[in-house]
Amino acid sequence: MLLILFVFPESGFSHKTKLASPDKRYYNIMYTMAMKIMSWNVNGIRAWEKKGKLEWLLKESPDMFCIQETKAEFEQLSDELKNIPGYFPYFDHSKGRKGYSGVAIYTKTKPNKVEYSIGGVPELDAEGRFIALFFKKIVVITTYFPNGGSGPDRLEFKLRYYEQFLKYINKLVKQGYSVVFCGDVNTAHTEIDLARPKANEKNTGFLPIERAWINKVIANGFIDTFRLLNGDVKNKYTYWDMKTFARDRNVGWRIDYFFVSSDLKNKVISSIIHEEILGSDHCPIEIRLGK
Repeated sequence: MLLILFVFPESGFSHKTKLASPDKRYYNIMYTMAMKIMSWNVNGIRAWEKKGKLEWLLKESPDMFCIQETKAEFEQLSDELKNIPGYFPYFDHSKGRKGYSGVAIYTKTKPNKVEYSIGGVPELDAEGRFIALFFKKIVVITTYFPNGGSGPDRLEFKLRYYEQFLKYINKLVKQGYSVVFCGDVNTAHTEIDLARPKANEKNTGFLPIERAWINKVIANGFIDTFRLLNGDVKNKYTYWDMKTFARDRNVGWRIDYFFVSSDLKNKVISSIIHEEILGSDHCPIEIRLGK
């Protein structure tokens, strides 16, 4: 059996893949030396586990798995979730409301540093929405951006979170880091990012002021990797309302993203929406970054 070791000296990542026989797909991976990162709003990690999705994760074997909406504290997890073979787990949870929000990252390579704050604003950090893993030259962030529903106060909270987050990632770039951030942004960017744009023009998640923030992120040099590689492809969504069985009709929203700083643009090999994978009202998304 052939064992190939992929090493990423610029970021400190490594990836091992066993090859049973020569295969064109594996040779493509060998030549690109791709680092695989996946992200998923699981809508409750304990329920997700009961649906057999831990086996799915082990099969996919990403270098990093970023999770949003865990709805649990680390101590509440099963031993299997606490100790996934080959991964270092990092969790953040809501400090004042049980079973709400929460994010996590499982990584095969231990980071040099971990941060759980977007910049010293306590009320923005209290809901457990943010984890940043620092490696030698790259920072990987998962975040669960607030939903703007439930009244004007929550929309204002969401917009404050947006602005503070952008300040945070801009600061990282100024410090010389490459940045990857992913998660549930809770906003569809353009009309092709949701099935019914006209019907949602006045609804949170597609308000002009929310969409303008994504424009601002892009203007600051961050790249929506899905649009980078897939252009204006339509009918590709990451979230569907479960109450109306919207997934059966593909009446969805693309609100889950991978963004990268501009210096990583030429290293993005693929950006994929896995709409075929069930287990949540969202589906997993994936990127591969080359050396």
